[in-house]
Amino acid sequence: MVVRQRINKRGLGTTALPLVLIIGALGLSACDHGDKAGAKTKTPATKPSQNASQTVGVAAVTIQSLPRIINASGTVTAWEEVPVGAETGGLTAVAVNVEEGQMVRQGQVLVQLNDSVLRAQLRQQQAAVVSAKATLAQADAALRRARDLQQKGYLSQASLETTTAQQATAAAQVASAQAAEGETTARLAQASIRAPVSGLISKRSVTKGQIVSMGSELFRIVRDGRLELNAEIPETDLALVRAGMPAQITSEQVGTVSGSVRLVNSEVDPVSRLGVARVALSAMGGFRPGMFARAQINASAQPAATVPTEALLYRENNAGVFVVDAQNRAHFRPVQIVARTANSTAATGLAEGERVVVKGAGFLGEGDAVRVAGSAKR
Repeated sequence: MVVRQRINKRGLGTTALPLVLIIGALGLSACDHGDKAGAKTKTPATKPSQNASQTVGVAAVTIQSLPRIINASGTVTAWEEVPVGAETGGLTAVAVNVEEGQMVRQGQVLVQLNDSVLRAQLRQQQAAVVSAKATLAQADAALRRARDLQQKGYLSQASLETTTAQQATAAAQVASAQAAEGETTARLAQASIRAPVSGLISKRSVTKGQIVSMGSELFRIVRDGRLELNAEIPETDLALVRAGMPAQITSEQVGTVSGSVRLVNSEVDPVSRLGVARVALSAMGGFRPGMFARAQINASAQPAATVPTEALLYRENNAGVFVVDAQNRAHFRPVQIVARTANSTAATGLAEGERVVVKGAGFLGEGDAVRVAGSAKR
């Protein structure tokens, strides 16, 4: 009785304690439930909208004529390469007067062959000609006397005919000796091998002391020193190139010279799809046959699909633009640049009237929905 009265005096009976605990538990449960509900309601508020789109500026693809520069590369070759060979054989080269890379004049002696035997033969044949002419002179005199005697009746017709035959034989001997002399004179001239044309020695195949065979090639001469570039051009650009178009030919080793298109070959390689334009160099400079060089051919203004230059961007090292379709979705399209100015770029792979993104393209991904703000100023 004493204990129960003390508890009652504090305001809390034994039967009230379980009720307090139950109420507290319910309160905690309600708080927990409230926190979870609050967390669930915050999640949709931070989730991004699936219908969001980026505002971009676009421009229409137009057809314009821009200055067209066609880039090509190839090998430098001779406009005309003339082989120089030996017309006589079995003689030793006693002097070689030129080297590769040297300019020569037409008629200049390139190689001197040993002609001592030929000179001796020539002197012998010259003597034979003199002897034959003396014999002919005697035969002529004998024939004149025989004719006088035959007219006076002191010589038979048979004797006259014999004398006439002897004179004809002597004349033939003179002609034969002169022909042999002429042959040796020609062989002696061939012992001095001369340049058939003026130009650049591009190749030398003879050395001093070499026994030269008849018909063997000794030199190659680039006629007049004229070189040209066999420029390989894609078939898509080949139709734009015409003879006479100006060009710049460049080599990293020797620099740049001007030139012009001499002719365009009619065939295209079926494997590489490249055609060849022969670009004549205005001067040799340091260029030599066999060198690699690049050419920029000025094909003048050509109509092409054109977009603002600022619309171009690069993805995986490929130039391209974002094209906006009818559903206002952006799609990246690779293009090939054919001409460019500060404001406009001509490119293949685009059709007139298509919309390309000019402003905001750098933030787009493939298939992104966009909101078109208006056409960009060209």
